[in-house]
Amino acid sequence: MAELITVEDPDDPRLSDYTGLTDVELRRRREPAEGLFIAEGEKVIRRAGQAGYAMRSMLLSAKWVDAMRDVIDAARAPVYVVGPELAERVTGYHVHRGALASLARKPLPTVADVLRTARRVAVMEAVNDHTNIGAIFRSAAALGMDAVLLSPDCADPLYRRSVKVSMGAVFSVPYARLEGWPRALDTVRDAGFRLLALTPDERAVPMDTAAPHRMERVALMLGAEGDGLSRRALDSADAWVRIPMAHGVDSLNVGAAAAVAFYAVTAGRPEH
Repeated sequence: MAELITVEDPDDPRLSDYTGLTDVELRRRREPAEGLFIAEGEKVIRRAGQAGYAMRSMLLSAKWVDAMRDVIDAARAPVYVVGPELAERVTGYHVHRGALASLARKPLPTVADVLRTARRVAVMEAVNDHTNIGAIFRSAAALGMDAVLLSPDCADPLYRRSVKVSMGAVFSVPYARLEGWPRALDTVRDAGFRLLALTPDERAVPMDTAAPHRMERVALMLGAEGDGLSRRALDSADAWVRIPMAHGVDSLNVGAAAAVAFYAVTAGRPEH
């Protein structure tokens, strides 16, 4: 059973995992280096535990202790109970959901491990907005994508904002980082995947014409908001595909485009 510890000093070193959560650059460097990430909210914390991430500690307001009692009882980590004002002083923002947890990261699988059993894969290039990362992972999980591959400069899926937006879907979709971009795309192709680059370019084939749901293995490539896929990534693809637009709209937010494209890639495919 976890130990409940009431803390009244915002400088208490036991709360160090939770300090400066709004300092994006600091947390982006610190969390991977220290092997931790932060989950926020009851559902996300539960899903992290169910996915096998080890609890380092929890930071709860008093009113959340009863709601999280089963998680507390199962945890082998300290639970720090704090008031709302102290939580805000420690984290740097008002913790609306009243529940935070620090969890230990797992080693990332290799690209080969991720691809071994996959048939539908999302490949992200330079998607460095944490909200978009979270939204894409949530769509990937909901629409049956098997895995996600990230270019070296993509944002961290386990950053607090990404985890929160994904509602914990980052825990259920396997992912790995590609090295040597875009040369690493050859590894994906060699594993039997057809690389489809999603782009609004008028030279791209409409998604329905491409019929990716009929392909044996598909890797759908997505670029960053605004810039889209780089020329090098587009040149590395086997084909360009696009979502047909109406009413003069030229493109969608990358999160929305990903959801539409994932459905086109997975709809009607045979079960594994």
